[in-house]
Amino acid sequence: MFIAFEGPDGSGKSTQLVHLAEHLRNAGHEVVAVREPGGTPAGELIRAILLGEGGDIALDPRADALLFNASRAQLVGEVIRPALARGAVVLADRFAASTLAYQGYGSGLPLAELRAMIAFATGGLTPDLTLLFDLPADAGLARKSGDGRTRFEEGFDTAFHERVAAGFRALAAEEQGRWHTFNAGEAPERLAHEVAGVVDAALTRRS
Repeated sequence: MFIAFEGPDGSGKSTQLVHLAEHLRNAGHEVVAVREPGGTPAGELIRAILLGEGGDIALDPRADALLFNASRAQLVGEVIRPALARGAVVLADRFAASTLAYQGYGSGLPLAELRAMIAFATGGLTPDLTLLFDLPADAGLARKSGDGRTRFEEGFDTAFHERVAAGFRALAAEEQGRWHTFNAGEAPERLAHEVAGVVDAALTRRS
């Protein structure tokens, strides 16, 4: 099963991925956890450019979209598809929906062109389940401070992040059967319990 964790910056999705991975491993599943951008040697080099590690550089939104999808293509081919083929549960800290939310809704690139780019990069692979951790943009940004802030948190204004958050909600509304939305403002322990329940039920339906 392929599960993507999505949400605006500061939503806590990465923390919830760690909790779910532990829960699933304790239940006897092989779990492969990946992150975007990154997850492969090539992807980590691209990540450094995209997130401004080692010095911020200006990137056109189309360059952002192409680089994110180059990293994604390598991750799908090198890690995700082989893991799924052997029966593992793959947990992705961001996937294609982030391109639509950030470069589409956030930066204003045409969604149809982005969807075509994503389909090419992934070979048509889509998550079986997408978990959206919904949080107001200003609340998420307030959680991020100091060295943990990336180029997107430092160089993009609150209005951009509000469009991103709204974009995620719109994407979830389009595919309610494949998306599940959580209130990321809840206590992390309670949220982890809710996430585990949703995923356990999904895995049971597939077995």
